[in-house]
Amino acid sequence: MTTSTSDPNWWRQAVVYQVYPRSFADANADGIGDLAGVLSRVDYLSDLGVDAVWLSPFYPSALADGGYDVDDYCDVDPKLGTLADFDAMVAALHEAGIKVIVDIVPNHTSDRHAWFREALASEPGSAARDRYIFRDGKGPDGSLPPSDWESNFGGPAWQRVPDEPGAGDDRPAQWYLHLFAPEQPDLNWDNRQVRDDFLEILRFWGDRGVDGFRVDVAHGLAKDLTEPLATLGDLAEHAVDLTLSGKHPIWDRDDVHDIYREWRKVFDEYDPPLAAVAEAWVLPSRRGRYASPEGLGQAFNFDLLEAEWSAEGFRTIITRNLDEVAETGTSSTWVLSNHDVVRHPSRYGLGGDRDRCDAWLLDGGSRDEVDLERGLRRARAATMLILALPGSTYLYQGEELGLHEVGDIPDAERQDPTWQRSGHTRKGRDGARVPLPWTQAGPSYGFGEGGAHLPQPDWFGPVSVEAERDDPDSTLSLYREALRLRRALQTDEQLTWLADYPESVVAFSRPGGWQSVTNMGSDPVALPEGEPLLASGPLEGGFVPPDTTAWVHRPAG
Repeated sequence: MTTSTSDPNWWRQAVVYQVYPRSFADANADGIGDLAGVLSRVDYLSDLGVDAVWLSPFYPSALADGGYDVDDYCDVDPKLGTLADFDAMVAALHEAGIKVIVDIVPNHTSDRHAWFREALASEPGSAARDRYIFRDGKGPDGSLPPSDWESNFGGPAWQRVPDEPGAGDDRPAQWYLHLFAPEQPDLNWDNRQVRDDFLEILRFWGDRGVDGFRVDVAHGLAKDLTEPLATLGDLAEHAVDLTLSGKHPIWDRDDVHDIYREWRKVFDEYDPPLAAVAEAWVLPSRRGRYASPEGLGQAFNFDLLEAEWSAEGFRTIITRNLDEVAETGTSSTWVLSNHDVVRHPSRYGLGGDRDRCDAWLLDGGSRDEVDLERGLRRARAATMLILALPGSTYLYQGEELGLHEVGDIPDAERQDPTWQRSGHTRKGRDGARVPLPWTQAGPSYGFGEGGAHLPQPDWFGPVSVEAERDDPDSTLSLYREALRLRRALQTDEQLTWLADYPESVVAFSRPGGWQSVTNMGSDPVALPEGEPLLASGPLEGGFVPPDTTAWVHRPAG
């Protein structure tokens, strides 16, 4: 296994850049981004100044859910490259001083995985079937789902087994559980073989040099599978109490942490230990369990991703999360955009409300309904704010260009299963996954010579890397300078709130005389005394305008 002298705590204050490989850069002109494309952009990532890259799934997949339906956890999708390409990419990123985090998807496999194919070919009650969650249906002919559990993508969470061997009147075909798409059957984490296999999968990637893992649906692995299965409809009025107690039948159960304690032992086999961050959509009071030192070590804080543009709301969220990490000994994670949500410039341009974003997408996603300038102005200010906070920051590819959501993708070209599974009542996440613009013109704006797998809008050229690279006022230039300056802030020491500012301002100081002021109000506010270092927008004669963040340095003494 690999040995390194690098800091074992690198992840605590890191800037991590999420790469959605299929939409980042295409090196072989087939319209799909690939690992060679990532390799070709290592210099770009290095110049940007990020500490780590998080790769969304690159495994073999039918793309029933954007790669989160995994056919083989120890290989690369041939459309994206080979294991040799992966090794070359990791080596180049490491040479540039950039860590590598890979997505691991433990709640479910794809329905094409060898384990599931074996399960379908095996009899009920077999060891192969016990890797997954199979149940007999209800009703005299077993034609009703085993429970009322619902898929996150809409519709029942149960799929009947097609063409089951030996099934007939005396033994109806069984059903299998899928909390997401039917092509994503849930694994049975009560099964010891499943647990052991994943320990070996973690070692497989650890031995190839990865520095950590992002754990998909980390709160969903443990389930109460005792018969009769819980009826969620009957439990609805008690759902919050069940969640708080860790005894919900499906989500955030206390026993999920037994799994992650075993994972931590594997992580600690490496020097430095492998890092991990949980995607756990849980109540804030329970997030720390996933981020414990004996567990995954860190968990995503999605609170600001869902917050409206409000100084009071931001302060409350920041205070609560810093208090939580102080209790658990971890570091917080600040996130404004990712591959699952509307990009934050558009969210702020629509008023900051996620329900409004969903309604906007269903209405057609017209840019005419978005206050584009206000949205970008607030997005730049919010990014500088979170970069000044203690903890790590997760950026999503393209946000450094100030990209808005591509909301008006034709329905016929949508790929997200949410669109079909919801009966066309939810547009899904394609608008945040449109391939990036690298050049102002040309095939697919420089994404690749073979076009792009999702349609790119005609407004991409002016917000491409080529258009922004040498513009000192561009969003790309702002990110580069902010990440350069931020290195002086990378400490676990907490912030101190600055007094003498209106309630509409988020203002605080950090060790070494750093001060950050974000004006979320409607009137300009005075800059603190000291040397102005960077602002998200033009300053006005010693004042911070609305929707603007400024950093000031005031040395001690």
